[in-house]
Amino acid sequence: MTFEKTPGWLDWYTGPSKPRFVLPAGAVDAHCHVFGPGAEFPYAPERKYTPCDASKHQLFALRDHLGFARNVIVQATCHGADNRALVDACLASGGKARGVATVRRTVTDDELQALHAAGVRGVRFNFVKRLVDFTPKDELMEIAGRVAQLGWHVVIYFEAVDLPELWDFFAAVHDDLATTVVADHMGRPDVSKPVDGPEFALFLKFMQQHPNVWSKVSCPERLSLTGPRALHGEQAAYRDVVPFARHVVESFPDRVLWGTDWPHPNLKDHMPDDGLLVDFIPHVAVTAELQKKLLVDNPMKLYWPEEVQ
Repeated sequence: MTFEKTPGWLDWYTGPSKPRFVLPAGAVDAHCHVFGPGAEFPYAPERKYTPCDASKHQLFALRDHLGFARNVIVQATCHGADNRALVDACLASGGKARGVATVRRTVTDDELQALHAAGVRGVRFNFVKRLVDFTPKDELMEIAGRVAQLGWHVVIYFEAVDLPELWDFFAAVHDDLATTVVADHMGRPDVSKPVDGPEFALFLKFMQQHPNVWSKVSCPERLSLTGPRALHGEQAAYRDVVPFARHVVESFPDRVLWGTDWPHPNLKDHMPDDGLLVDFIPHVAVTAELQKKLLVDNPMKLYWPEEVQ
C-alpha cells in the first residue's frame, strides 16, 4: 500500500551528529516512535496526518549511534489503535525496547495479554485536539482501570492551556486507580512565559499534589522559540526551554524521563539533530547523579522493573 506524506511534512534528519555528552551506561531513550513502513504496517484511516516512514531498523541504528542502550517506543497517532508496528519493533529489539500502546474499549483481555508479552507497559491518552479526537473520559477510565491490573502506567499528552479543564480527570486516574501517570513533555508549557509564572506553576502543583505523577522533560524542539542555535559547551540548543526542564528535574528527580521523540512528528519549521538533543541533557540534569536518575534509574524502574535490584 502506498501513502502520500502530508504536504509540508519534514523527513527526519539523516545525519545526526555524535553527541559530545557521553550518556551513562544503560541509558534509555524513553520516548520515540516508529512509523510504518506503510507498505507493511498501514497508517490508520482516521489519522490526521500521514508521516514519512521511520522503521525499527532506523530507530535501532539511531539508538546505537547516540549511545543509548534501550528504547521506549510510544504508539504514534497516525497508527491509531493498531499497535502492530509498535509490537513488531519491541519483539525485534531482543528485549531492548518496551512499548506504550493505544487501545480502545473493545480491546479484549487476550489482546492486552499479548501486548504485555510483547513488552507493552503503558497506555497513552492524547488530549491534543489538533492531533486526535478525544476518547470519552468514561471510556478512558475503563481502559486505565483494566491496564492498571497489568501493572501498566498511563501516559497523558496535553497542552498547558488545557490543564485546568483536565485537572479533575487526571487526578481521578491517579487517585482512583493508584497508577503512575506520566505527562508528556512537561505538559507543553509556553516557554515565552516566566518559568515562575502561574501557567507552569499549575503543572508543578499537579506533580506536587500527586506523588505518582511523572514528567518527560523531552521535546525542547517543540517548545523552543529560540530554536536549535547552540554553542557547544556553555550554551544549550533550545536554551529557552532549559529553565523549565531543569526546574522539573531538580524538583522531582525520581519522577522524570527523557527521550528523543524521534522521528519528530508534525514539526513545521526545522528537523532537529538528535545529537544536539542529547547534548541538551546536561544543561537540565547538571550532575552525574541527576543524569543517571533521568536516563537509567527512572526508566528502568518504570519499564524493566524486573531487572531493578
